[in-house]
Amino acid sequence: MSDKILNNVHIDFVEYDLNNGLHVILHQDNTSSLVTISMMYHVGSKNEDPNKTGFAHFFEHLMFEGSENIPRGKFFNYVQDSGGSLNANTTQDRTFYYEVFSAHHLETGLWLESERMLHALVDHEGIETQRSVVKEERRQRYDNQPYGTIVEQCMKRAYKLHPYQWSVIGSMDHIDNANEDDFQDFYERYYVPQNAVLCLAGNFEMEHARLLIDKYFSTIPRGKSDIKRPTIAEKPLSGEVRDVVYDNVQLPAVVHMYRIPGFADKDYYAVQLFSELMSNGSSSKLYQSLVDKSQVAIQVGSFPFELEHPGVVIQFAIGNPDSSVETLETMMDEEINKIIQNGLTSKELEKLINQTETRLVNEKSSLLSIAEGLSTYYTYFKDTNMYNKELEQYTAVSIADIQNIAQKYFQPNNRVSLFWLPKDQESNI
Repeated sequence: MSDKILNNVHIDFVEYDLNNGLHVILHQDNTSSLVTISMMYHVGSKNEDPNKTGFAHFFEHLMFEGSENIPRGKFFNYVQDSGGSLNANTTQDRTFYYEVFSAHHLETGLWLESERMLHALVDHEGIETQRSVVKEERRQRYDNQPYGTIVEQCMKRAYKLHPYQWSVIGSMDHIDNANEDDFQDFYERYYVPQNAVLCLAGNFEMEHARLLIDKYFSTIPRGKSDIKRPTIAEKPLSGEVRDVVYDNVQLPAVVHMYRIPGFADKDYYAVQLFSELMSNGSSSKLYQSLVDKSQVAIQVGSFPFELEHPGVVIQFAIGNPDSSVETLETMMDEEINKIIQNGLTSKELEKLINQTETRLVNEKSSLLSIAEGLSTYYTYFKDTNMYNKELEQYTAVSIADIQNIAQKYFQPNNRVSLFWLPKDQESNI
């Protein structure tokens, strides 16, 4: 590597706990005219009952229905009428809500999030409305989308014990069969102060913000139910899991899912750099070999999932119509083996670090990304300042580290391997 001193942007913050257990993180930036108000709940699909999956994602939708003081369907109106924006997303590990306002609408955002936490409308009408919404999302994003179930198909083969085995959207049968008491129990168990992180990022006055937070959140009672945390340790794969999926696609594909450590494990940073080496840009290894030179593929990818527990990296190649999946797989494996045997050059590693620096700096120019990053590290590790140490973790990765993780994790006996083929080829076997 070069001796270049990388620009690790440091994010200042203040954090504290309310008596009810709500963790608060404040990042003040008065050079902006905006403020982001976010709430991260430490609940995702991995917290669900195996017979009641899809609840975490379902609540991502249900929490916009309204509350005792917000008329049904008006949650969006409060934000949009104030010139703001809002959204939410759910993963296997957490659910994240946010609003972005002009700074003088800070109180509106805090009130909205307190209403969501204290007395959201978890009732028959809202539940029935969102059942239809979630079913349509399932059809559009999974069932009717080419290659839309790749992650779902891989995860259920990569995990047999851990709840990562089911998809975040869950089972539509489970959602259909759940009753109002089931949803109310989930709300009362997980949407509680001691299971949440409130983060403000942007233009506000510190003392004023603390007073408003106390006004809207300090009187919300702690939850009374136990918060269920999965402790299952998934066993290593006993060997390569191979299968064929026939789908409504035009082009053949090879999909490999490798098991890796969880997000922020020391090896995770090397895995991230290895994945970028494989598929980030036209000079990447997989792109050069499969797309540019041999032209057997039109698209390649390799990316790890940022999971709290030991997770996965997915690697794929979508072939040309006349490409065989056997050829695609062989060439993908060859590129991994080249790294294991020959490593990479110091110039290549420097490029990876520089790309990572650019990505991290760009993320830290966004108030929303800052709020999510600070909240994530506290939620997963109870160490918010890990957010400021990300670049250090990447710069500590050596060429030998990348070779070692390639040898350790990117082996056939540690993966799910799927040949993804057009449905009309099924009749040819």
